[in-house]
Amino acid sequence: NGAICVQPCSPSFHGETSFVCEDRKWQMFTDACASLDVQSLFQLCTFCLVVPVASFSFCSLIFSNLFSFLQRISEPDFSCIIPDILSSPAIPGNIADIVELLKKISLLLSENVNRGKMQSYSRIANHILNSSIISNWAFVKDRNTGSVLLDSVNLFAGKLLLRNGSESIQEHFISTKGYSIHKNTSGKSFDFSMEFNNTGNITGHVVIPEEELLKLPKTSKAISIAFPTLGAIIETSRLDPGFVNGMVLSVSLPEELQHVLLTFEKVNKLENIKAQCVGWHSTERRWDSRACKTKSDNISSVVCVCRHHRRTFKSFSILMSPTTLRSAVLDYITRVGLGLSIFSLVLCLIIETVVWHHVTKTEITYMRHFCLVNIATSLLIADVLFILAAIVHSTALNYQLCVAATFFLHFFYLALFFWMFTLGLLILYGLLLIFFKITKSIFIATAFSIGYGCPLVISILTVAITEPKKGYLRSGACWLNWYETKALLAFVVPALSIIVVNMVVVMVVVMKTGRSSVGESCKSQDLSNMIRISKNVALLTPLLGLTWGFGFATIVDSRSLAFHVTFALLNAFQGFFILLFGTLLDRKTREALRMNCLSSKRKCSLAKVKIFFFFYPLMAKFANLHT
Repeated sequence: NGAICVQPCSPSFHGETSFVCEDRKWQMFTDACASLDVQSLFQLCTFCLVVPVASFSFCSLIFSNLFSFLQRISEPDFSCIIPDILSSPAIPGNIADIVELLKKISLLLSENVNRGKMQSYSRIANHILNSSIISNWAFVKDRNTGSVLLDSVNLFAGKLLLRNGSESIQEHFISTKGYSIHKNTSGKSFDFSMEFNNTGNITGHVVIPEEELLKLPKTSKAISIAFPTLGAIIETSRLDPGFVNGMVLSVSLPEELQHVLLTFEKVNKLENIKAQCVGWHSTERRWDSRACKTKSDNISSVVCVCRHHRRTFKSFSILMSPTTLRSAVLDYITRVGLGLSIFSLVLCLIIETVVWHHVTKTEITYMRHFCLVNIATSLLIADVLFILAAIVHSTALNYQLCVAATFFLHFFYLALFFWMFTLGLLILYGLLLIFFKITKSIFIATAFSIGYGCPLVISILTVAITEPKKGYLRSGACWLNWYETKALLAFVVPALSIIVVNMVVVMVVVMKTGRSSVGESCKSQDLSNMIRISKNVALLTPLLGLTWGFGFATIVDSRSLAFHVTFALLNAFQGFFILLFGTLLDRKTREALRMNCLSSKRKCSLAKVKIFFFFYPLMAKFANLHT
């Protein structure tokens, strides 16, 4: 797997096709075969219309450089190549060449863009935006080709000259509209209704609020471009998990205007899955939720308030991610699990407080319960902070509060894993270093250094390195950033490393405790071995954090609801599992609780007797008075 094979194209095409080996089968990876020669088309067009007395070879000599050639052609030259382009097949190689052509036109012919030039440009772009050839974009060699097309169209359309204060140029898969605007305009809107596929049209709506128009110092122009299929094209070429569920709307506005109101009709009207308003980051070439906020969301449409920036955010749309699986089932499991987990952890700490003196008489039991108390405490605080972080984000409180919530959430989740790591080391110490003893003071100092010292150092370094660049938080949640700074690695790497180490600990425990007792029959040996192994694995899995390892399954197959439900169940209910396997199923803890209950009953009975004998003389005198 992973081997790549490159083959030349058939004689009628130029370029090459590459294949990759997957599951012992060759599958197409990129297709650069093209039938178009864009430079020759321009040379031929110029020869026919500009230099009629010259030969083709002379024309080729003059215009051997496409850059210098494009600077000399006129509008008729630009439109005369359209028939040849529209008659060419929209195969991946031709798509790449046409996008490169449109890019050069945008860079060299974007001055004085009149209606004729914009119509010619739109017809060429429409040819490769057709909904019937979206799948071909998956094999274009450069995965950023869709982004290049979007930027090129925005640049060229932004220079459109408005005739009589407005302009409208409509193709099937690209539509451009422009209006003159000034501060006395009572709001301006652009309405689009365009074909997406054979099933029907989708709509989009752009509104420039009146309060934004008041910022204009002089008369300006506003241009808007609608792409019903470009979102799917970008998704296909970039292989992102989320999918664009509406048209892409671009705007070209004066620098003074910063906010626009956009309404998107959903292509797939799915229930229980919310849409996310996003802007296309031109420099990073990805969708960014920081550009927009969702104003309203219903089953058929979404209203977004987006921030326009001429260099970064000019194009906007809505995302709906099938891999997120934000279903009601997962939300219900998380809420119920967190509530039960918090209750279980509080009960666990109460029980540990009650039985502490009974179960910590030896050094090894003291160390075990010391780790268990700190594991429960760390998870309890982390669960509470998780709820608070969600409240902070949903109520749109200030940025600093979100940073603080993320810092402490990061710290206590790391503390949870490092205390689990300490417990794993303690188990190895008890199994392998039988004749080596450590004192309580040394153990406590070492355990606190590992359990709280390491998380504190990692958390402080993470916020100190990423926060000055505003890369600490991820967009849309009070949690560590991933796309810009990879701050999330400061949690993922330590957690996964500890899970691997603790898996080794469990394997050592299984090997040590799986040995048969002398005198047992073969069947009884196998049965007792299976019972011991199953019991040890069940007890150690939640205490050592191995349930978090199921997160790998959600990464390998992110579309599987079963994996997500399993992961949510195991981790949302982790506090309950700690109470069950760490406290209630521990024999010494149960005996201490029973002794404590019996002692409480005896004390209660003794107290009743003392009260009876204390009040008996008074009761006797009171009875004598009434006889």
